[in-house]
Amino acid sequence: MQNPDRWRQRLENLNKARARLVAACAQTNYSELEIAGLVQTYEFTFELCWKTLRDKLLFDGYQVNSPRETIRQAFQAGMVTDGETWLEALESRNLFTHTYDDAISRQALNLIKNKYAPLLDGCVDRLNALTAA
Repeated sequence: MQNPDRWRQRLENLNKARARLVAACAQTNYSELEIAGLVQTYEFTFELCWKTLRDKLLFDGYQVNSPRETIRQAFQAGMVTDGETWLEALESRNLFTHTYDDAISRQALNLIKNKYAPLLDGCVDRLNALTAA
């Protein structure tokens, strides 16, 4: 039996991670170390987000295990929008491990700031709204 409060507890941590990601994305100039920090903050937030979605889906009676299954089901349940971009973000985790490469780290920075962080924001907002309902 799924702990009914598990997804809410995880959501509290997700809100904290999101705040760190928002602060990291607010900068305009980044050193190499700051880019690496932004990428790690994003990766942690993304991981926590899909796990929170999984816990919410399990709480609602769905059977999901992997990140891909979770994202697909969350899209069908209306918890996330733009399922394709979510799956792209999932695949980009492999790219982001190569932040030692300047071109890849700049690409990661742009994707996170302009595409993936806003995607996570929308999801966290929807999850927060579910706690109020």
